[in-house]
Amino acid sequence: MAAAAAGPPPPTPTPIPSMTLPENPAANSIFVRIRLAVPTDVPHIHKLIHQMAVFERLTHLFEATQENLTTTLFNSPPFKSFTVFILEVSRLPFPNDQHSVNPNYPSVTQMVNLDTNIEDPEAHNFQVDSDVVVAGFTLFFPNYSTFLAKPGFYIEDIFVRECYRRKGLGKMLLSAVAAQAVKMGYGRVEWCVLDWNISAIKFYEEMGAQVFQEWRICRLTGDALNGYGGGN
Repeated sequence: MAAAAAGPPPPTPTPIPSMTLPENPAANSIFVRIRLAVPTDVPHIHKLIHQMAVFERLTHLFEATQENLTTTLFNSPPFKSFTVFILEVSRLPFPNDQHSVNPNYPSVTQMVNLDTNIEDPEAHNFQVDSDVVVAGFTLFFPNYSTFLAKPGFYIEDIFVRECYRRKGLGKMLLSAVAAQAVKMGYGRVEWCVLDWNISAIKFYEEMGAQVFQEWRICRLTGDALNGYGGGN
C-alpha cells in the first residue's frame, strides 16, 4: 500500500467542559476498566489510531476509516483473530453491565491512586457516558512460534492518551494481554517499539521484556505487495 497523505483529523463533536478526574480532592484516585471492544467503539478507536499516528510521526501512512475498521475488526470471535481491548477511566465505580458479564472476557477493573488530579481537555471527544472516558486501547492477534511449537499474541498497537500516561495504565493493558496469553496456554507476547522512543524501551525492559537489537521488520505493502502477490 503506497504511503498516503494524512487525511483530516476525525470530526469532533460539539465541545463540552473538560473533565477533571477525580472531583474529590481528598481522594486522588480513578477507576480503570479494561474490556473487549464492540463495534460501537469504532469512532473512539479511529480517533485513538489517528492520535497514535501523530505521536509516532507517521500520519503520512494513516489511511484508516471508521468504515474499514468496522468491516475488518469484528468478523471473528475474540482472541481468534483481531482483538481490541478498550481502556476506560471513570470518577465513579463502573456498573455491572454487559461488559462485566461478557462470557468471552469479563471486564477487569481496578482503582488507581494518583498523586494529582488528571486534567483531560479532550474528555468530550472520548466520552462514553457522563462519567466514563476512553483513555487508550490495544489491538492484538494470534501468531505462532515454531521454536516453542505454541501460539502467541502479537500486539500491533498499544496506546494511552497523553494526559493518562505515566500512571501505570499502559502496563495494565500489557498485563491484560499477557494474562490472556497465559490463560490460553500461549507461549509468548510480542510487539515492536520505535528506536527513538527511549522511554518506552526503558519501560519495556523494566517489565522484563527483551528488546532485540538484531531483528529488523520486513514489510511488503502497496506496489511491492501487488508485484509479488499478483502473480506477475
